[in-house]
This record gives sequence, structure tokens and C-alpha cells, in this order.
Amino acid sequence: MAATFLLLTSLKRKDSSRGPPEVSGAWPVIGHLHLLTDPRPPHLILGDMADKYGPMFQIRQGAHKVLVVSDWQIAKEIFTVKDRSFAGRPGRIASEVMGYNYAMFGLSPYGPYWRDVRKVVVVELLSNHRLNELRHFWVAGLKSLVGDLHRAWLAENHGADESQNKSGRYVKVEMIDMIRRQIMDILTQILFGEHAEEGGKTGKTLRKFFDLLAVTTVGDSIPWLRWLDIGGHEKGMRATAKELDDMVEGWLQQHKRGRELRKERGEELRREGEDFMDALITRIETEKDFMDSGFDSDTIVKSTCLAILGAASDTTTVTLVWAISLLINNPRCLEKVKAEVDNHIGTERVAAPSDLNNLPYLHAVIKETLRLYPAAPLLLPHEAIEDCTLNRYSVSKGTRLLVNLPKMHRDPKNWGDATAYRPERFLEEHADIDLKGNHFELLPFGSGRRICQGMSLALQVVGLGLAMLVQGFELKRVSDEAVDMTESSAATNMKATPLEVLVSPRLPSHLYQS
Repeated sequence: MAATFLLLTSLKRKDSSRGPPEVSGAWPVIGHLHLLTDPRPPHLILGDMADKYGPMFQIRQGAHKVLVVSDWQIAKEIFTVKDRSFAGRPGRIASEVMGYNYAMFGLSPYGPYWRDVRKVVVVELLSNHRLNELRHFWVAGLKSLVGDLHRAWLAENHGADESQNKSGRYVKVEMIDMIRRQIMDILTQILFGEHAEEGGKTGKTLRKFFDLLAVTTVGDSIPWLRWLDIGGHEKGMRATAKELDDMVEGWLQQHKRGRELRKERGEELRREGEDFMDALITRIETEKDFMDSGFDSDTIVKSTCLAILGAASDTTTVTLVWAISLLINNPRCLEKVKAEVDNHIGTERVAAPSDLNNLPYLHAVIKETLRLYPAAPLLLPHEAIEDCTLNRYSVSKGTRLLVNLPKMHRDPKNWGDATAYRPERFLEEHADIDLKGNHFELLPFGSGRRICQGMSLALQVVGLGLAMLVQGFELKRVSDEAVDMTESSAATNMKATPLEVLVSPRLPSHLYQS
């Protein structure tokens, strides 16, 4: 018995020191980078590897080990008992150059600075009290989106109103840019108290930011080659960083001038319903948490506001675009949403935030959208900040971690008809699953201490936006062919092709006036 015990102990020790399976075909110096040059999105390439190597495997990105996970039980271990071990963010050129040398808190290393900024963001922007204070911004913005669609219909129909629309006349609109512009306007008002400028410069600069954020440069993978800047990506990042900084610096100076005027008039600096930048400036001026961060106050304010603007604008837009695409490809589901909205809200008033709790099928549609097309399909990369074990394998400090959400969200072991679009699953066999990071089969916003803090805001905007669009318009495909559902390879999972939709108003004209 003693010999058997020693043998089992030896085998267990040997198993726990073994690293995860590694993909074959690594080349010297570059590792597996040559296998990632496929034009398809990375989560699809890594999903194919999972079919061969299992739900947890390792690749080499030049000098770095990268762990790829696509199983909910392993994800649960990562985000619960090993949450601190994987709370880091990898050092990347994009995070350094465009993220204010890692001051941008979503890209910051795990530590006191990240915790302090997260606390301020939650209290000053994402608490229930602050969301209620700022709600009028996104309600008005979504009404403007509906109004823009109605004006596009009027322009094509020479000013006809709903009483002249008995024949069900439709106009074709491209939805992605329209949604993106309005979401950007909502967020700039919440963050800076300003409308986004005409011409969409803010949005264009942020698109460049996201495109470059998805780039793994040669210098990221092989640090000693960074000085060559092969491909010119770092040069592009520096140019984009300057554009971003110039943009937000203008807003910061406006706020400083406004605060000086209030001081001169003897007014309170804190105001009910103030925008996030004002609230953040006050917190940094009055609290000592940030004194030892290594960043000056202006850098903290600018980087934090840009982090929220960038993350919230793209993820919210992406989710609304995929939700509409899926609904018009599945008319039966679209009719069910429409019936629910009509039954609860009717057509004599516009959908309001208070209606959302009474629209269970609409919430199921949003969950199914996020299951099939999560906005950040690999989440943001994590990094092990210490040696640890995961799923009985040894993982060394500095190993990077990617969680392949689409592969996990489409696992037939968890979802049965996993590739089918069926919102009803969230009212039936999966009715207990929410999006808060506690059900590891569905993690569109991540989980653990690095969970997306903007989840509540995003879900409220997406929910109300979808309700308003379904209530306000008949929505149809432009032809008998299904909407193209090809995904892009950007940092966020935007639809790769335009979303053209036929729209026709359903409400009295006065309800479209924002």
C-alpha cells in the first residue's frame, strides 16, 4: 500500500508539472505566428485548433506563450479560484503607445492603480444612481436615431406621412454607420457633455484605434526587432495616439475653464447630472489614491475617458448591428419581438427604459445575439501574474490567456442546437442564465475582477435601442438572400459587410420627433 501511495503521488506530481498541449508546427523565433496569417478572424482559426488539440492548448507568439481556452469549466476555474493569478494584462506596443503607457485602465496591469480607477468609474459613471442621472442622454440619443431613420424615409417618399403609407412603402438604409454615429454622440454627451462633432472625426479616429489595437506587431512577438517597426504599425499607432490625445485634450481644457468660472462665482464644483469628466476631475483633485500612481492627473482623466469611449462605442454598436441582422434573417423571431413590444407598449407612445423589465423575449434575443456574436470574441487578453496550475496543467508566470467565447458559446454539449438562432432557449431550458459572469457557459462581458464594468450601461442602451427600432419600423431584408453574417478581424467583432435594411414607419409621425 505504501508503494502504491508513493507511485500515485509521484504520478500526480508529474502530471501537475506538465504544460498544456502545444500546437505542432512551431517555427524557430516566430513560433506559431505563421499559422495565424489566415484572413479569417482569429477566434475561428483558434477554434479549428481546438477541434484538434482540445479545449485548452498553447501556442507560441514569438517569444510569448499563449494559452487558449474554449471550455466553460476551465473558464470557471480561471475566473473564480484562479482569478487573481490571471488578472494581469500583457505588455503590448498598442497598449503602451495608444494607452498612455498603460494608464488606460482596461489595458493597465493588475495593481493599486487599476483598482483605484475601476472604483471611480463604477461610482461616478456606472452606479445605479449615476446611470439614472445620465439616462436622459441615451434616451434622447436613441430617439434621434429613430428620427434619422424616419427622415430618411420621408426624403425618399417626398414628405409622405404614415397615413399615406398604406401600401407599405420601404426605403433602403445602411444601418452600421447610422448606429455608430448615434452611439458615439450619446457617449460623448455622457462623458464630456458635448455632442460628437459633425463629420464623424471622433468615430473615425476610434476606428483606427480599434483596428490598430487588434494588431500584433513584429515587435510584440519578437521584442528585439521592435526598432525596425516592420509594417509601420507603431508609426501608425503614434499618429493615432496624437489624434486621440488632441481630441480629448480639447474637452479637458473646456472643463478646466468651466470649473475656474464656477470657482470665481463661488459655485459648487459638484453638480447633479454632471458629465463623467467633471466628476472624475473632482475625484482626482480631492482623493489621495492616485498620488503614487506615477501618472499626472491630466493623463489619468484623458486615458480613463478614452478607455470608456472606445470600449462602449464599439461594443454597443456591434451588438445592435448583429441583433438586427439576426432578426431580419429570422422573420419569425422578429414578429415575436414586435408582438411583445406592441402588446406591452402599443403604438401611441415611444418605448421607455421602464418598459424593458416587461420585455422578456427581447432580452432573450439580446442574450442569443451575444451568445452567437460576442462583441469581444477573445475578450481582452489576460496574463498570468504568477506560476499556477490550471485544469491540472502547469502554467508559468507571463503566459498570456485568450478565452475563445464563440467556440465556448457554440459548444453542443452545453447548448444542444448550438449553431441555431433560437432566442426561446433563454425562456426555456436556459432561462436561469444571465450575463453577469456567474454562468460560465455564457460570458460575453467576461467574469471575475476583470469583468467589463460597462455591462449594465451597454445592455440598457442595446435593449432600449432595439425596442425603439422594432416598435418604430417594419424591418426587412433588401432581397430574398440572407444578410451576410461574415465577421471582421478587428478587436471587436463587427460585421464585415454593410447592413442594408428596408425600413417603413409603423408609428404616427409626431412620435418620431426627437
